Amino acid sequence: MSSDLARTLLAAYNTGQPLPEPISSTDPTLDIAAAYAVEAEFRRLRLEAGRTVTGRKVGFANKAMWRVLKLDTLVWSSMYDDTTHDGATQLSLDHFMTPRIEPETVFKLKRPLSGTPDAATALEHVEWLALGFEIIDCPFPGWQFKPVDFVAAYGLHRALVIGEHHSANPGLLDALAAFRLRLYKNGELIEEGAGKNSLRSPALCLAELARATGGLDAGELISTGTLTGAQGIAPDEIWRAEVDGLPLPKLELRFV
Repeated sequence: MSSDLARTLLAAYNTGQPLPEPISSTDPTLDIAAAYAVEAEFRRLRLEAGRTVTGRKVGFANKAMWRVLKLDTLVWSSMYDDTTHDGATQLSLDHFMTPRIEPETVFKLKRPLSGTPDAATALEHVEWLALGFEIIDCPFPGWQFKPVDFVAAYGLHRALVIGEHHSANPGLLDALAAFRLRLYKNGELIEEGAGKNSLRSPALCLAELARATGGLDAGELISTGTLTGAQGIAPDEIWRAEVDGLPLPKLELRFV
């Protein structure tokens, strides 16, 4: 069953043709474990096609949402070499359905991270951090889905654009919980966000991901959840994120 679902989702991913309804609508018995089995099969198919995994993206990095959605922890899915764009300044939206943008903090791990680390320990395992834009796209009508649909459908992940890298150091721990972010479209302020929106701190989010997954590998890129609401995007728009409180330059991206 996971193989059939993965192939159906991969067809939607490749063609930009949405599915008629969420997976959970046709299979109400689908649980998180089964959804991860679909995600694993989707990953296997992508690897079989020549892609490589670059890391993981996080979803639902908000404990208040866990209670509402009956989750025990955050969720995640894989990112790939053809969805990871380090230093890109423009991105094509060809074959996307109804894409949205999320400003996030991105970490690269310099050594494996496992166990039940705290935020400080997690940060010690980070080589660098950067500001990033994750582009998500929903294969279900009206952006209606449950956590199991999100996990099975590759975390809605379509692209991660990574800004300038900054070496990680312990002195950034407090700043990661306190920094502020502004998100602009074509020069107009759209929304303000903060590091605390990612599980109170992106470093805490990284620590929780390590605990939830059983361990992260050296070299993985981790995108730690959105810092604002997800915003709809279209070609010919220029989006920019600026932060106060972290030594990260602005990130600007044009969509074509």
